[in-house]
Amino acid sequence: MNKPELIQKIKQLDGLTDSERSELIELINTKKKYGLVWEDKPEDAEELLRTQLPLLREVVERRIQASPDPSEGGEKKALQTIKPSTQNLQTSLFEIEALEQSGSSSSPLGRLGGASPNHILIEGDNLHALTALTFTHEGKVDVIYIDPPYNTGNKDFKYNDSFVDKEDSYRHSKWLSFMNKRLRIAKRLLSEKGVIYISIDDNEQAQLKMLCDKVFGEQNFIAINVWEKIHSTKNDAKFLSVNHEYLALYSNQIDNISINLLERTDEMNARYKNPDADFRGPWQSGDLVANEIRKDGNYNVISPKTGKRFNVPSGKHWVYSQENMRQMISENRIWFGKDGNAFPRKKRFLNEVNDGKKGSTLWKSDEVGHNQEAKRSLLEFFEQSENLFSTPKPVRLIERVLKLSSQKKSLILDFFAGSGTTLHATMQLNAEDGGTRQCILVTNNENNICEEVTYERNRRVIQGYNNSKGERVQGLSNNNLRYYQMEFVPSAKTELNRRRLTQLSTELLQIKEDCYTEITEVEGFDRKRCSIHTNECGKYLIVIYYSRTQIEVTEQLCGWIASRTDITEKVKIYGFSSEPEVLADDFYEVADRISAVPLPDAIYNAYRATFRTLKLDKKPPVQTLPATSQSEEN
Repeated sequence: MNKPELIQKIKQLDGLTDSERSELIELINTKKKYGLVWEDKPEDAEELLRTQLPLLREVVERRIQASPDPSEGGEKKALQTIKPSTQNLQTSLFEIEALEQSGSSSSPLGRLGGASPNHILIEGDNLHALTALTFTHEGKVDVIYIDPPYNTGNKDFKYNDSFVDKEDSYRHSKWLSFMNKRLRIAKRLLSEKGVIYISIDDNEQAQLKMLCDKVFGEQNFIAINVWEKIHSTKNDAKFLSVNHEYLALYSNQIDNISINLLERTDEMNARYKNPDADFRGPWQSGDLVANEIRKDGNYNVISPKTGKRFNVPSGKHWVYSQENMRQMISENRIWFGKDGNAFPRKKRFLNEVNDGKKGSTLWKSDEVGHNQEAKRSLLEFFEQSENLFSTPKPVRLIERVLKLSSQKKSLILDFFAGSGTTLHATMQLNAEDGGTRQCILVTNNENNICEEVTYERNRRVIQGYNNSKGERVQGLSNNNLRYYQMEFVPSAKTELNRRRLTQLSTELLQIKEDCYTEITEVEGFDRKRCSIHTNECGKYLIVIYYSRTQIEVTEQLCGWIASRTDITEKVKIYGFSSEPEVLADDFYEVADRISAVPLPDAIYNAYRATFRTLKLDKKPPVQTLPATSQSEEN
């Protein structure tokens, strides 16, 4: 029976749901080809997304804002976290009515815009956080670095709140299911020039390579970097001392990316000498002989000082043609030794390589750090790093990632944040080169790691701390940090849920537009009806909530927008509305100064696309998760 006939038979079968029928037809239409095959295992975090939409709620008392820069006329003060009165904090998704009755509001909390980058720490399941980020950051992330569970079977990987051990016959399928969902969303977040680095070891390296080929495309593979994680041999190893891990590197679109050169070291530059006082400065000699056949590559080279003739050894050729070689000799670019009798070599000048050096796929511990260095670094902040986080990465390792693949204004994402090294490295590199890179971290709060390690470490990096020797370490104070937790709204499109989703989307929108300073009440507006935010550099965000006075609020906002003289780009207006044309028509008087987006449909549309990425539209709901099967893995 051919494929069309089989599909027709399936369409006529009784007793199948539409989802089951669609799944069978998709299986038939999927051609068998070389690649990775695994059984998709249901995941609780994924199932929750069928009925609940993720949002972000800021834990305001953990907010850290940059100190004023004395060079800009500001008074230098000690950094402090923001600790507003607890009665002003919204602690539940469903306290909107209570907030409206009390008239509670947040006052402006100081300068969070300008040159100081806004970093974000999200506490929660990274599948939920990534879903929310598809609304705020789709196509905007320049560098993703992740250090996922290695699936060693030694209590390092949980699936549905249970550790996956070595005896689990679905061990690899669970890991691949887990990673596949997250990497597919990560790809949507990458910019056209974006790249992703993934740390891994030999337990899943082969599977990860094939999974990434499938998700990102084999053509977008760049390299597997080998990191020397241990700088000395372990003599108690069973067979060989395993001294390395890997960093898989993929691009979103290989034709659009570029890899930066690395800085040259003083040791490298010291190898360049100037024995003949060449006016072009220090140089180093290089080989002029090629193993392969070259056209016009077999001839005598004559020393201009002694007249001695040189030819290449049998079977080899000169790198340059005879004409080019004569030109280089006339320009004093060929070295024959001090006495003119040495075999000729090319002079490579230091001033011609000062732009930097190419990175290699071998990352040595003396250049990028090692495991012990990473643990010692944590001990600078905490007394016992072993009990806090057992497998941190060294700051220098993540700095190497950022130096190779980021620019000074890049957006960085790490959704397996662990101890928070990626943010630490981002802030440190910004301090070194004057960059304003922004970093987003995501981690769960298992064993209080997000609160007590990830956040606490980076709080101290920003505010300064006393190290293990009791010495004061200056903080990287020109940084802002905001702490968010996941919250949820029912996904059913009832009128009440639509209004709630709009009301509670403000913090997502602040992140999306990078406008954090609220000026609603300062500008004379009622915060229960709308909110106004700015980056303090001429960019404005307005959110309009559902209310019986929405028309009056809109008219008031039109007048406010028309009166502004400091607007540097179109004001982003997100308003409760069922149609984009209706919302835009409400602001026709200032149409040339605004960009209007209807809520909550903009969020629904972004999430719907993410759910298709996860194939939730094709998977039947799972009522109860089955026990682990003891059959062989497919």
